[in-house]
Amino acid sequence: MNERLIYVMGPSGAGKDSVLAGLQAAWSAAAPLHWARRTITRSAQPGGEAHEPADPQAFAALHEAGAFAMHWQANGLCYGIRHTELAPLREGAWVLVNGSRAWLPELQRRWPGATLVFIGASPQVLAQRLAARGREDPAAIAQRLARQVPVALPEGAIRIDNDHQLADAVQALRLALLARDPHRSSAPTSPQASPTHPANPDRPDAVRPFPCAS
Repeated sequence: MNERLIYVMGPSGAGKDSVLAGLQAAWSAAAPLHWARRTITRSAQPGGEAHEPADPQAFAALHEAGAFAMHWQANGLCYGIRHTELAPLREGAWVLVNGSRAWLPELQRRWPGATLVFIGASPQVLAQRLAARGREDPAAIAQRLARQVPVALPEGAIRIDNDHQLADAVQALRLALLARDPHRSSAPTSPQASPTHPANPDRPDAVRPFPCAS
């Protein structure tokens, strides 16, 4: 089953990276926790996400070669998760993916039963955090916030409020995940996958037209 694939969503400024880093540091379950590294068409930044940088042409080549198990576009960038980043699932580990709300339907099709997490915060807190980043001017931040729409999550998805103390959000997520782990005492099992997208990370994904390919 796919319950140990944790697909995390939330708006910019919600503090997803901070919550996930705290979760990784506080993890106490027997099965290890792996945070999947993303490939992004963005250069590395000091103090930023430890992603794999790729220019659009390199990203397109990786996509065409079937390197990505997941891929999407958001805010003018392309994001990918390599098959190798999901390989720990086959050994019974938990795998964290910082994903996209827009890619949720495809995620559910390929990995039915994956654990869905939405990390949110109030508009006021989002605006404060985005301003603190210094990446955008006030007008751009206002436009970004205006584009936010309510997310209809499937029943059973975990919602985390990260408006207040980070430690509270981390603890809430940790307990929610451990409470629903169906394999606490069982041996590692390979994750379920749809017939066209098997669990085998060495099998290339189907090649489809993708915005970063141009």
